[in-house]
Amino acid sequence: MQLPRLSPGKRFALPLPPGSADALLLARMADARKAEGALLAILTADAADAQRLAEELLFFSPQLRLAVFPDWETLPYDTFSPHQDLVSERLATLWRLLQRDLDVVLLPATTALTRLAPTSFLAATTFNFKQGTRLDEAALKSQLTLAGYSHVSQVVSPGEYAVRGGLIDLFPMGSPVPYRVDLFDDQVDSIRTFDPDTQRSLYPVSEVRLLPGREFALDESARAGFRARWRERIEGDPTRSRIYKDIAQGLAGAGIEYYLPLFFDSTATIFDYLGCTSEAAERTGGTVAQPPATLVLHGDLDAALERFWADTRERHRFLQHDPERPILPPEAIFLRVDEFFALAGPYATLALRGTAAGDAPVAWAAPAPDVSVERGSQEPLAALGGLIDSRTLRACCWWAKAKAAARACSSCCATIASTCRASPRWRHSNRARSRWRSSPHRWRAASCGAATAGRRLPSSPRPSCSRPRQRCAGAAARRR
Repeated sequence: MQLPRLSPGKRFALPLPPGSADALLLARMADARKAEGALLAILTADAADAQRLAEELLFFSPQLRLAVFPDWETLPYDTFSPHQDLVSERLATLWRLLQRDLDVVLLPATTALTRLAPTSFLAATTFNFKQGTRLDEAALKSQLTLAGYSHVSQVVSPGEYAVRGGLIDLFPMGSPVPYRVDLFDDQVDSIRTFDPDTQRSLYPVSEVRLLPGREFALDESARAGFRARWRERIEGDPTRSRIYKDIAQGLAGAGIEYYLPLFFDSTATIFDYLGCTSEAAERTGGTVAQPPATLVLHGDLDAALERFWADTRERHRFLQHDPERPILPPEAIFLRVDEFFALAGPYATLALRGTAAGDAPVAWAAPAPDVSVERGSQEPLAALGGLIDSRTLRACCWWAKAKAAARACSSCCATIASTCRASPRWRHSNRARSRWRSSPHRWRAASCGAATAGRRLPSSPRPSCSRPRQRCAGAAARRR
């Protein structure tokens, strides 16, 4: 398989390989980019393809550090928030992108349209503490509350914390397990993980990383900026809106994620987390610290993005007249299609699109021929037999192994029979000859030959299985 040569600012198009061949191609590309220290970002037209490719990429290349950036899994302008597990996974993936702790990131193209919090927000609201360091309990509780964590009596899900004397239970966003911090005065004495179901401590750890509890801040400055931007961008009386009044009290209402641009002066996109290209660095006056990411556009992204925008505009037209819940225009929350492709332009891009009727198939990943069973025919497996006889398969199949087993079986049986017939009493005994014909040693020899299928048999007349020969020799000795 020859990988295409990609260069920044250029797009290389290939027909979409059939089956799992696309995962094989992308796994080889990811290995090559990993050797260069670069990231491979795969944007799929279908959300199901992102999950499928994540599983198949690890099958072909298990050493890859891979993550899927999930969607909110809510419709635009929904009145409920995404699940905390999804928010936790999103924050963890963004943090790993900033730290360059990933080789491959996969996400649906419609998810890539959503505007995100700036990279400075995630870097400023993430902090670590280790065993043996000093920790102010009151300051930690205040910081967790401002970061969006909920104070509960028992920690069971991400984004929660509980304080019981000198013990602090917290479930950081982006962490698979919660932690129990044991304080001795103002010093961290021990940090252990625990089971949220049984609340039993498991094993000690040396460090805890705390990501923000939400994709936006809820401190006093963030709430003041939210109210000011609300009055600038949204018409009408803000005091009639429940969302506006909840933010004034420090509460994040359901569906607050679709007001995320009001928390920041400017938002970011997924391309800001993928790394800066040389063209963008020259435009902004920055520097390229690491190799830029390589993009893969999997499937028909144009049609998927156009469908998404058509549905979003329709929902905005239907919901924009609610005075108690005014909404932002779609352009403030999502990237337009032309903006998306303009931001993706400076990256080296591989486009995998579906094959048209006149396109030639991929040479190394041709689709399998039709070998379906013909019911009612005298030769139901004629198509499969013709494929095997044509020797077009590049790998050994079960039929070739069966033929090898049959050849080894016949060779083994012939060798055992010739060895036994070498006995003088065998040559002069018709009774022994009839015993051999009805003896189970023949079937044992057959199974021995099947077990040695695929291995080259010795050229000497000695049998590959000694058990039938020993039993034959023993029987001849008893007859003497």
